[in-house]
Amino acid sequence: MRSYLKRIVVVFLGIGFAAGSVPAHAQNVETPYWASIKDEKAYARVGPAGDYKIAWVYQRKDLPVKVLKRYESWRQIEDHDGEISWVYAKLLSLKRTAVIVDGTQKMLSKPSANAPVLWRAEPGVVGVLGSCTNGYCEFDVNGQSGYVIASALWGVGKP
Repeated sequence: MRSYLKRIVVVFLGIGFAAGSVPAHAQNVETPYWASIKDEKAYARVGPAGDYKIAWVYQRKDLPVKVLKRYESWRQIEDHDGEISWVYAKLLSLKRTAVIVDGTQKMLSKPSANAPVLWRAEPGVVGVLGSCTNGYCEFDVNGQSGYVIASALWGVGKP
């Protein structure tokens, strides 16, 4: 009997610890906030539930999105094209990314207009966003990093 009670206590403690460890996507982050698509595929729906019609499918891991609202396990997002939809919260990450939206951009070695050009990035290129200074942001695309002018990026600044 004592062994049985011990197992019950252990089960309840395990449930308590599991409930207390809230993943990042479920935290009560104040909206709006920046997030990014976590997986290679994320279904965008017209409403906050799995039985709503799929509006489109994001097939771009790390694409930055602005989270506008929360409803249970769903997040209303806006993408860089201004499209608004709902995605399941587990499909989002708090990883800060950005997308080039303003022409081909020079990737510079330093946050300065006079810095040497390392490479160029086309519109639509997505990268991990680093720190921003002097109107330039550190931008890493698959391990190649440089600085790009902040005004050419969507996903920078306050959402």
